[in-house]
Amino acid sequence: MTTSPREKNAPRDIDAPAIIAAKPDVTKANSKKVFIKTYGCQMNVYDSERMADVLAPIGYAPTDAPDHADLVILNTCHIREKAAEKVYSELGRIRKYKETNKPDMKVAVAGCVAQAEGAEIMSRAPVVDMVLGPQTYHKLPEMIAKVHRGTGQVLETEFDTLEKFDELPELRQPKGFSSFLTIQEGCDKFCTFCVVPYTRGAEVSRSVAHVVAEARQLAAHGVREITLIGQNVNAYNGIGEDGKEWTLGQLIRHVALIGGIDRIRFTTSHPRDMDDDLIETLGNEPKLMPYLHLPIQAGSNKVLHAMNRGHTYAEYKELIAKIRAARPDIALSGDFIVGFPGETETDFQQTMKCVEEIGYGSSFSFKYSVRPGTPGAGLPRQVPEDEKQDRLVRLQALLYQQQQDFNKSLIGRTLSVLVEGVGRKDDQLFGRSPYLQGTHFDGPKDLVGQIVDVKITDAGRNSLVGELAT
Repeated sequence: MTTSPREKNAPRDIDAPAIIAAKPDVTKANSKKVFIKTYGCQMNVYDSERMADVLAPIGYAPTDAPDHADLVILNTCHIREKAAEKVYSELGRIRKYKETNKPDMKVAVAGCVAQAEGAEIMSRAPVVDMVLGPQTYHKLPEMIAKVHRGTGQVLETEFDTLEKFDELPELRQPKGFSSFLTIQEGCDKFCTFCVVPYTRGAEVSRSVAHVVAEARQLAAHGVREITLIGQNVNAYNGIGEDGKEWTLGQLIRHVALIGGIDRIRFTTSHPRDMDDDLIETLGNEPKLMPYLHLPIQAGSNKVLHAMNRGHTYAEYKELIAKIRAARPDIALSGDFIVGFPGETETDFQQTMKCVEEIGYGSSFSFKYSVRPGTPGAGLPRQVPEDEKQDRLVRLQALLYQQQQDFNKSLIGRTLSVLVEGVGRKDDQLFGRSPYLQGTHFDGPKDLVGQIVDVKITDAGRNSLVGELAT
């Protein structure tokens, strides 16, 4: 299975792995092959692409099937329940294939599960040759050399985010016309349900010069839309050209000056870091798309306090009002967790009220699951599984209805669409609206890569249908 540009940039279920598809083989004909399977968020998708960039100079070309690979990398995510078990299950399948068909295959586990459970992975899964955390994949060539020298398994899980970015190759080979660009990693918020501070480390921002250089390189390869990403992207405070720390708003305005970059997005933001400068930029920068992912997680102040979110529902609601005043056409996306320890039916109803009052164009919602090593794992009054499931069903019914209502509200409007490829039907094109919905319409293939006006004629829960505006 290959990953098309539209699939790569689509919001997707964190459990569904993405496969880094083969790029044009710029290495010699007898190149070795690497298969990278990616679980989780946009940060992991970006990291997997950069792993491929790191490996290209030493003769590895991406392949879309593990059967053909000399090196298999599982880039893992630790957010969901049973994440590690899924990794071990996949490693079991790889071990059987390696023993039967390709004994020289090398296997690596990367990402957040590797960071959290590196030593245990090596103990439980001898098939693994290398374990590397999210901040160390720039060391892959060195690690591969160690393995081939026969020095045994290699473990690299030290935190050094800035070293990673300094050592990455400048050249990227983007697929399609939109691309992720990491500007910030790590988290200092320590929400009690979250493992990110322990697997990605403290908040670190790349310099403005590094971000701009990568953005220019992407533009030179035909990228029209950039999504600036980070665990808390609006906590960005990289050093600017004047030697001072820049805000995300300043960085966005600077990136918007780059020729060829016509659309900008950013994700994921934290309410505590949503400052006035960024809100003003949302209102004034025309290249910034009217779509904001700003998770609240719960509507109950008691639950928000237990989660260590650092804000109340009233403060979040006031923040949304300021954002909508600055950008009236904005659509909101949010994250919600139901069944956090101690959550009562009354608390859950406050979350339902939050959704009804705020209104979301899209959303992600989950049942709380215990993450070992987080403060939430030891909290009393864990909610029974059947209650969590019942609450999730009720919440998602409301969220899905809001999403469908928002999409239907776009019928009759003309939206700019970045055309990413052809559709499944003859003469059909596929692109993304400013609000990230997949949009289908008829048109000539030479429009691929262009931004065109499309009049919306129909809408489902997840996609739009339209016709070229005349």
